[in-house]
Amino acid sequence: MSEPLAGRVAIVTGASAGIGRATAVAFARCGMTVALAARRLDRLQVVADAIAADGGRALAVQTDVAAEADVRALVARTMETYGRLDVMVCNAGFGVEGPIEAHTTEAMRRLLDVNYMGTFFAARAALPIFRQAGRGHLIVVSSIVGRRGAPYVCGYAATKCAQVGLIESLRAELAGTAIRVSGVYPVSTETEFADVMHAASALETQRPTGPHQSAETVAAAIVRCVRHPRPDVYPHAGSRLLPLLNWMAPQVTDRLMHRLGRKPRDDAR
Repeated sequence: MSEPLAGRVAIVTGASAGIGRATAVAFARCGMTVALAARRLDRLQVVADAIAADGGRALAVQTDVAAEADVRALVARTMETYGRLDVMVCNAGFGVEGPIEAHTTEAMRRLLDVNYMGTFFAARAALPIFRQAGRGHLIVVSSIVGRRGAPYVCGYAATKCAQVGLIESLRAELAGTAIRVSGVYPVSTETEFADVMHAASALETQRPTGPHQSAETVAAAIVRCVRHPRPDVYPHAGSRLLPLLNWMAPQVTDRLMHRLGRKPRDDAR
C-alpha cells in the first residue's frame, strides 16, 4: 500500500550536498516538509532557500551528527517548529581511502564518530517520537561496501557494515509495528564525496571503474521507499546481486572487487 507523502515531516542529515541535498529537494517536491542538517549552515541555507523558492517548506539546522547534543537539538527544534516527525534519513558521512597503513587512528575514530555514531544518535533521538506516534520511518543511507567490502576503503567499509548491523537489529526489534527501518545501499555516486575523500586521505587512488549513479537516482529510490516501505534499497538494480555473489563465491568476488574497485594512482594501468 502506498504511503501518502504530502504533509509529512522528514529530517535529512548531510543535507548540504550530494545525496542528502537531492533527497531533501525530492521530498519537498512531493509535499513533505524537511529539516535540513549539516555542519555548513551557509550551504544548508542555500538548499532551504531553493526549496522555499520552489514552494516547499524547509528548516536549516546546523548540526554535527557526531555530537549527541546537536542531534538531540535538531530533533527537538524540528518538533517545536512542525509538531511532528515522520521520517529520519541518516545520510551524513565521509570516507578516507588508501591501504590500512595509511588509515590514521584519528581518521578511523572520526569515521566511526560520524558514520556510525551519527547514525546511532539520530536513531536514538527519533525512535521515541516514532513509538509515541505509533509509526515512523528510519532510513539509513549506507553503501554497497556495507554489504561487501572493497579495496582501499577498509575504514569506510567497516563503518558502513556497522550501520547494517544497526539497521537489521532495529528492524528485528520493531517487527510487527508500524515503525519501518530501511537501509539504502548506493554504488559510487556522482557527488563531491570523492573529492572530500581524496582531501582527507594520505594516498590518492583511482576512482572505481564499476557502476556509477547520480545523487538524484538515489534520492528517487529513497522517495519510493517512503511511499512503499521496504527493508533494503539498491538504487542501482544490478548491485543487489553483489551480496549474493559474495556468499556463493567469495574468492571470485574478491577478484571482481580488485578489478573494479579503487587502486593507488601509481598502480594505474
